[in-house]
Amino acid sequence: MRPTGKLHLGHLVGALRNWTSLQDRFDCFYFVADWHALTSEYASSGAITGYALDNVADWIAAGVDPERSTIFVQSLVPEHAELYLLLSMVVPIPWLERVPTYKEQQEQLADRDLSTLGFLGYPLLQTADVAIYDGRFVPVGEDQVPHLELSREVVRRFNQFYGPVLVEAQPLLTRVPRLPGLDNRKMSKSYGNTIDLTDDADTVLKKVRQMYTDPKRIRADIPGTVEGNPVFMYHDAFNTDAAEVEDLKTRYRAGAVGDVEVKTKLARAVNAMLDPMRERRREILARPERIKEIALEGSRRARTIAEDTLARVRDAVRLRY
Repeated sequence: MRPTGKLHLGHLVGALRNWTSLQDRFDCFYFVADWHALTSEYASSGAITGYALDNVADWIAAGVDPERSTIFVQSLVPEHAELYLLLSMVVPIPWLERVPTYKEQQEQLADRDLSTLGFLGYPLLQTADVAIYDGRFVPVGEDQVPHLELSREVVRRFNQFYGPVLVEAQPLLTRVPRLPGLDNRKMSKSYGNTIDLTDDADTVLKKVRQMYTDPKRIRADIPGTVEGNPVFMYHDAFNTDAAEVEDLKTRYRAGAVGDVEVKTKLARAVNAMLDPMRERRREILARPERIKEIALEGSRRARTIAEDTLARVRDAVRLRY
């Protein structure tokens, strides 16, 4: 994850829940992508390290176990950069320009100058991030498969020149629920429409009360639409009481329940889900130096593997003196 701000519910359902479950099946590497953060935040980099450690605290609170998974910081493993450089020697520029998000991000972040080599080359750095650990699988949603396919093409091209030195990672398709923001726009820190993992119970209730619902429903006795309604999408994602959710949906469609009840029960469900994470986070932050220790130790562990891969790559490229 790029450390560009606080983590929110979108990160939880889109990645962290999956990260925790994958630990039971794989040797997992999860890293703070601070170099990737610089591709868009290079003009205001002062907050990156603070967000990095804050994000790691959230990962652990969500269930990522540093004893079972390698948690590390990208910039503390400089071998990523060396492999990125070597990959850049063989990859045609048009391959990078055709990445779906290249122009999309430039349009969405029009207030920043993204006409940089770093921004253009970020898919290559992503390739190095995986290949440096002989990564067999990358957990992605279907919309991210084209990005991984570029990485696979890059590895194939590199191997054509230098032999079977790098591993082609396979997509590990995961269902990634799409949560809208509180205002029904895309969930984004820049829109201020998120519920953060660090929000306390009162803040969650306040934010839920402000959520967008069916705009046609101006009174509680008017039948409402459940499908595509953010409040019910959040109920489906976070309310473990399926019977309660179905009851609310039935009464909402019939115009027999008010938004206050629906939102109050949603806030209660979200807080019940976040409470264990809040407790684990308090335990972690009671020893703030431990977060940095985990990141540093994980980076040392990751670097040991990365160094072995780079030795193999240098031999293949014949850069040995």
